[in-house]
Amino acid sequence: MKLKSLNLGRPSLRQTLMPLAAIVLGSGGSLVWANANAAGAGDAAPNSAHAPSEADQAVTTLLKQRLPRTQVSRVNCQLVDGVCEVTAGSQLFYVDRTARYLLIGRVYDMQTRQDLTAVRLLEVNPDLLVGGAAGSKQEAQEVETPRRGVSTPAASGAPRMMSLAALPEAGGIVWGASSGPSVTVFSDFRCGYCRALSGVLESMNVRVIERPISVLGSRDLANQVFCARDRRKAVKAAYAGTPITDTRTCDTSPLDANERFAREQGLAGTPVIVRSDGAVIEGFRPREVLEQWLKGAKS
Repeated sequence: MKLKSLNLGRPSLRQTLMPLAAIVLGSGGSLVWANANAAGAGDAAPNSAHAPSEADQAVTTLLKQRLPRTQVSRVNCQLVDGVCEVTAGSQLFYVDRTARYLLIGRVYDMQTRQDLTAVRLLEVNPDLLVGGAAGSKQEAQEVETPRRGVSTPAASGAPRMMSLAALPEAGGIVWGASSGPSVTVFSDFRCGYCRALSGVLESMNVRVIERPISVLGSRDLANQVFCARDRRKAVKAAYAGTPITDTRTCDTSPLDANERFAREQGLAGTPVIVRSDGAVIEGFRPREVLEQWLKGAKS
């Protein structure tokens, strides 16, 4: 998560930040809307047509002054009280209503259990089936560094690679086809895209090494799955939202290693899929895409 002060003028900090009091900075820097009963937080339909309000127009004017090199295509201050969603090409970020503070991350509706950022990113770029990785450090760089003229991995087309050598083997929950190619998935059991990915991987001939990380406050659930006598069954139960009945107390420190690794790598969203050669996909992908991607693994 990056919190940028645009530093034009100096309004009262209390006055500026009070509308943002319900925002919680979650693990790994994701942005989570914590006030489940806030007016309008769960009522507005993200896919509905958006007519610019006076607040939208005012923030748009301020952004033209403060980010003159950023082509802002839409501002929506009506989705979440106190926060304005800004669309700039295929990128998404947030500002307060004074357009002084810029926030890069995810907005998650605790009442409807909907990732509002993921929904909007799919609208902006329907060809990109992103998961909860909207708030990763890489994405933050993609918004910020092009304005400074710095090349980013996404801009240069360089794929992301990740070494898993430092991770203890014990932190992985293994399921799937024992004889198939291995794929490591950093997941959150409360992430809808992770649930969908789990179903896709189950239909494929792959050996899944699932490494839970708590992006959406799911550590207690991850502990239950990790300590279950039948972990494969517990994974299914966790994603289905059904009780895990065969869990017990056990050492969950290997899950701590997953969390540390995720923070170090800037993984603020899920799912994140890592191939055996270290190639990375951030977000959900359909089966046909994953099958082709796995074929490209280098031994």
